[in-house]
Amino acid sequence: MDALQSIGIFAAQTFLVLFAILAVIVTIAMVASKAGDKSEIQIELLHKKYKSFKNLLKSQTSTKSERKELKKTLKEERKNQEKDSRTHEKKIFVVDFDGDIKASAVQHLREEITAILTSATDQDEVVARVESPGGMVHGYGLAASQLLRVREKGIPLTVCVDKVAASGGYLMSCTANKILCAPFAIVGSIGVVAQVPNVHRVLKKFDVDYKEYTAGEYKRTVSLLGEITPKGEEKFKEQLEDTHVLFKSFVSRFRPHMNIAEVATGEYWYGEQALTKGLVDEIRTSDDYLLSLSEKHQIIKVKYEHHESLSDKLTGILGKAFKKGSLSVLEELETRRFL
Repeated sequence: MDALQSIGIFAAQTFLVLFAILAVIVTIAMVASKAGDKSEIQIELLHKKYKSFKNLLKSQTSTKSERKELKKTLKEERKNQEKDSRTHEKKIFVVDFDGDIKASAVQHLREEITAILTSATDQDEVVARVESPGGMVHGYGLAASQLLRVREKGIPLTVCVDKVAASGGYLMSCTANKILCAPFAIVGSIGVVAQVPNVHRVLKKFDVDYKEYTAGEYKRTVSLLGEITPKGEEKFKEQLEDTHVLFKSFVSRFRPHMNIAEVATGEYWYGEQALTKGLVDEIRTSDDYLLSLSEKHQIIKVKYEHHESLSDKLTGILGKAFKKGSLSVLEELETRRFL
């Protein structure tokens, strides 16, 4: 009896300890959830950053008398800056777009552009540093539309391409008043592609029936599991061609001087080649361009940051795990077209 009583007490104590640990974990999770779910616009003054680089190098490479003179000069500059506001009359707003296949960065870009448009005027300029090999049509279409908001407000828009702006990346870039490109950056690829794996013959070989019911003649043209018919395949290709026509029309709208038939072949070119074909306007890196503007203007980098709460992160992980194990993901892939 004493042994059973001891076991019972031990079990009760173990339960209380586990319950206490669980309560602490839940409390921490709740606090982290409230504290972590924050979204904000971050501002970095790049002109001050560049100037601090300059002053640091000067101070570290100067003699004692030169450093004394530099200190005096900086003091005078601060005074003059306060008196003469014309030095920073024009503001240069900078945004970065680092694109993946889904154009996921568009969620941040739309917030950044909205923030800029609350204060920018037609005397200012927006510089978008675009890096992307392209991806899904609707994602990059929305990203291009976000940059187009700037141009439609009459604010000069410059796109800088340091590495790659191909396909959907170029769809975004062509909205600019001016496109700058590094010498070996990749530009172009004005074309559309879709890849659809099909395992219908494998299913047929093992006597597996697959039935799909649709309403609408072309609701499903080609699919992962169903038989691809000549009629369905023809319609699918027609839809790809329609997308390509829209792509070419969009580019021609903003780059009318360019021979669209020559460049809309799906090919890409390096910077110097892209310049000769009219795809870009100048060979120059974004660093050089912004540094040249920093002597006379404010350079304001705008970045939207979204910090997910712990609960959101857990939900996201579980959601992704479920999607990966679901056949619906494969079905979704069938209808995607890529720029």
